[in-house]
Amino acid sequence: MKTLGKFALLAGSLIFVGATLALAQANPPRRSPILSYNQVVALDECDPKTFNETLGPDFCRNIALGYSTTLADLFSEAQSGHPDPNWDFEPDTIHIKQGTTLSVVDQGGEPHTFTEVKHFGGGFIPQVNGPGEHTIPECAGGFGKVAVARTRLLQGSQLQVTGLAPGEHLFECCIHPWMRAKVEVK
Repeated sequence: MKTLGKFALLAGSLIFVGATLALAQANPPRRSPILSYNQVVALDECDPKTFNETLGPDFCRNIALGYSTTLADLFSEAQSGHPDPNWDFEPDTIHIKQGTTLSVVDQGGEPHTFTEVKHFGGGFIPQVNGPGEHTIPECAGGFGKVAVARTRLLQGSQLQVTGLAPGEHLFECCIHPWMRAKVEVK
């Protein structure tokens, strides 16, 4: 009797497994749709004390988690050709299909831009350009230029980039020009 019960249990299990496999083959899992959305994050570690003393209250809204860059260090590191690597766009290289919306979010403590440029180069604040870097045409005029003002990101805000043609697109922050991203559109 015990053997008969074990055999019935085994047979029932095999029927159940077979039925499950048949259903899985008849209803294959749906694949995730091709994303039409991708995100870039602007990051920085501005020191609220030194930035706000010089640039005005609430300019830097960083919530420092132990490390932050003082305004003096930001300038000296950039001018020496070794800007703070923690001020960055993440990821640095993005691969998207044509028609994809690129959302750029400022998760840093201060404003940035995400400006499309022909060639990487200096931004509109000469004191943070690297050695020998001059302001590139796309950044010239700063926020007084509508094309730059449209690409400004305030703390916690986001910018939607749409309509990119196939090929390579270069973007940089016109304030902190070492913050760069390359977008490959297929």
